[in-house]
Amino acid sequence: MTGRMGGSKGGARLVAAGILLSRVFGLVRQKVMAFFLGDGDAADVLASAFRIPNVLQNLFGEGVLSASFIPVYAKLLAEGDEAEAGRVAGAIASLLALVTTVIVLLGVLGAPWLVAAIAPGFTAEKRELAVLLVRVIFPGVGLLVMSAWCLGVLNSHRHFFLSYASPVLWNVAMIVAFIVAGPRQEREALVVTVAWASVVGSLLQFAIQVPTVWRLDRALRFSLARTTTTRTVVRNFVPVFVGRGVVQLSSFVDTAIASLIGAGALATLNYAQAISMLPVSLFGMSVSAAELPAMSGEQGSDEVRAAALRTRLGRGLERIAYFVIPSAAAFLMIGGVLAAGLYQGGAFTVESAQWVWAALAGAAVGLLASTMGRLYASTFYALQDTTTPLRYALVRVTLGALLGWGAALYLPRAMGWDPRWGVAALTAASGVAGWVEFVLLRRAITRRIGPTGVPAKRLALLWTSAIASGAVSAGAVQLVVVRHAVLVAIVAVVTFGVPYLALTRLLRVDDGRRT
Repeated sequence: MTGRMGGSKGGARLVAAGILLSRVFGLVRQKVMAFFLGDGDAADVLASAFRIPNVLQNLFGEGVLSASFIPVYAKLLAEGDEAEAGRVAGAIASLLALVTTVIVLLGVLGAPWLVAAIAPGFTAEKRELAVLLVRVIFPGVGLLVMSAWCLGVLNSHRHFFLSYASPVLWNVAMIVAFIVAGPRQEREALVVTVAWASVVGSLLQFAIQVPTVWRLDRALRFSLARTTTTRTVVRNFVPVFVGRGVVQLSSFVDTAIASLIGAGALATLNYAQAISMLPVSLFGMSVSAAELPAMSGEQGSDEVRAAALRTRLGRGLERIAYFVIPSAAAFLMIGGVLAAGLYQGGAFTVESAQWVWAALAGAAVGLLASTMGRLYASTFYALQDTTTPLRYALVRVTLGALLGWGAALYLPRAMGWDPRWGVAALTAASGVAGWVEFVLLRRAITRRIGPTGVPAKRLALLWTSAIASGAVSAGAVQLVVVRHAVLVAIVAVVTFGVPYLALTRLLRVDDGRRT
């Protein structure tokens, strides 16, 4: 058990390294976008158009394939049945290729209705530009879905880094487009150029993974033939697709609500989510992605397997808490400094950074819950229970939509605030819904495998360390003489991170210890 546990922790580090590299380039892309587009109409349109590929990539990559394909495929590999594993992988790839062809066709033809659904606040030229961008981007969506299949194969073979680092190429393609075309094109033409670049990036992201997939699975056979194990994957596929689709629907709902708040609100939400998703991806996705194949491959009686799952889940939750709690505190206490350091310059102003800070503060409300919730959902998927996460996802999305609609569109008006405060209210409402889902998931998994979670004392010490470190950082920022946004952000990060590491080690709650 110990060796395997260490292996999954090493896998989590590889996932985190790949995600970190990808997210760094993603932030560079956002920085370049902020410089050329600011938070105006063109930025709103590009942000809304990219919602669709992002949602579909998350849906097929982290959601459906992780929950339905990886547990079955990884179990076959653990049992040594490589021939059947190759047949299953090939059949799923063939099915996905067929499905994505239909998705791309429907996306191109249905672009006007998609834009009306995801951005009802867009009108006239702004709406027409959004429709054009969606049509340009959609062929790349099919490539991203096939890239997600590569991720499932590579993760099952415990090759984590490549699949999570490959989006670097997607980001690089758009960064190059911004830098080359940005100085010469008007904003409306520039976003079209960037959309085409995203399609090129999607092709590169898929192509770089294919050789390793072929090398790892030499028994891979493409066909639509149905076997018992293939039917198991497809049977799990449907409820997970609906469940993850419901979760991803919340992203569309947030986009739709933000488009109704006013000009710049959607761009602000997009910039804030690029930052807030960093700890979720680095620590929630990395731990969940590494643990899912390991959990799925656990052998033994029900009692033995339940004990192993409790151990893995507990250690994973503690690793998540150690990194996500300070992230939430940083968003609340120095979020404006971080936003300015990342984005300020060109068309992105100091005021723009303050609005992003407000959205980050709202996102901090549910950051820990949404990140831990991913690991709980992965535990259900390892047990091949796909319906329980679906039920609670429905609760989360419904509650989040109702709270978000009221908080974002009516609360600022009732309080006499600037309407753009609605973005912060929207992210906070999503956080509240995330906590409800988390509590439901934890209660359900406790009934299946026994008590789980992070000890209350450990959580209290982590929050105390994070808040104290945030206070130190906020004070240090005020002492910086040279007020360059990047320099101030570096000072803020260093004076937050060093005290947090020192305090958690002093209190014996650093990542390698247990209270």
